[in-house]
Amino acid sequence: MQAKARRLDVNDRAGVAPAAAQAETRIDSVGEEIAPENSMRVLVVEDNPKMAAGIQRGLRENGYAVDVSHSGFEGEDLAATGEYDAIVLDLMLPDRDGVEVCRSLRRRSVGVPVLMLTALSGTDDKVAGLDAGADDYLTKPFEFEELLARLRALLRRGDPSEGRTLRCDDLELDLYTRQATRQDTTVELSNKEFALLEYFMRNQNRVLSRIQIGEKVWDMNFEPGSNVIDVYISSLRKKIDRGFERELIHTIKGAGYRFGIMD
Repeated sequence: MQAKARRLDVNDRAGVAPAAAQAETRIDSVGEEIAPENSMRVLVVEDNPKMAAGIQRGLRENGYAVDVSHSGFEGEDLAATGEYDAIVLDLMLPDRDGVEVCRSLRRRSVGVPVLMLTALSGTDDKVAGLDAGADDYLTKPFEFEELLARLRALLRRGDPSEGRTLRCDDLELDLYTRQATRQDTTVELSNKEFALLEYFMRNQNRVLSRIQIGEKVWDMNFEPGSNVIDVYISSLRKKIDRGFERELIHTIKGAGYRFGIMD
């Protein structure tokens, strides 16, 4: 039976429960839930703690790395200095409104896609947000599945030529079904494994440092001294490299990791 979509409202104490999260939870070998969704880095600027926590939890359950800010000034600073793939921005913030934040970001040449949230449904409010540089608009309350769909659409706009599949040699990563396949073998991935593999496949044959990987795949609370990256890379190697003729994940001593076919 298909799970019923949840509506997210400012008074929703339970927060977000996307359909994928209502299914039976499966845990992988490193203790993380099996991912139902592709991961990229999102900044949520929302002053309502329950709403912000619900969106953050729902996005994380769908594989995104998420940072949260509860004010306009802090949110703008984070957006301007962090490497985000999308921003979810509330219109009504305590220190300044989202339109001003969005307009300021565009003046600072921050081109990250912005999805604006508001409880105001008037056309004038939507026009003001879009004219300030927002890419899309979502009125509260909303179904969380719609927020996910709108985020996916914004992320696709960043590379309109991109299809649904990433490929490297005989490895294929389907961004819609969230499955990895190598030589007709389907591989189950956890949230972070999927995020890590996607990041590697988008940056093939580049040497990526542990700091770069941590900042992109994890959130701003990532601890550089932790060995969590090594643990996940080891787990990923077992799933996509072990038993195959050509290895795709390579350790570059003193520099980081490189993904792809080594000459």
